[in-house]
Amino acid sequence: MKKAGILNRHLSGALAELGHGDQVLVCDAGMPIPDGPRVVDLAFRAGTPTFAEVLDGLLVELVVEGATAATEIRKANPATASLLAGEFPELELVPHERLKELSAGARLVVRTGEARPYANVLLRCGVFF
Repeated sequence: MKKAGILNRHLSGALAELGHGDQVLVCDAGMPIPDGPRVVDLAFRAGTPTFAEVLDGLLVELVVEGATAATEIRKANPATASLLAGEFPELELVPHERLKELSAGARLVVRTGEARPYANVLLRCGVFF
């Protein structure tokens, strides 16, 4: 049994399968999930686990070379917009409809219980060397 890091076996296994350039959508409870990507649904109750908690855990284990979020996050969810801007200084912002289109190319979707709007980010995996 693992004693540290992400303990959810489905999520831990899915992360181990990712490679350079693969995309991971970390999303709130309301984001439409496209057909195709593997989905690890962590949502338990509205707000649990939070987007910030899940993103923090993922960033400890993943190398991320880029991130994309919805432009609408700035007005609708300034706290999460600030969190993403702090984590990703070169955060790409696109209209929410475009983010939904791009998410169809994700290899993995991690659904949180986040109940605040536009708490979604598409991560692009990098390499550790």
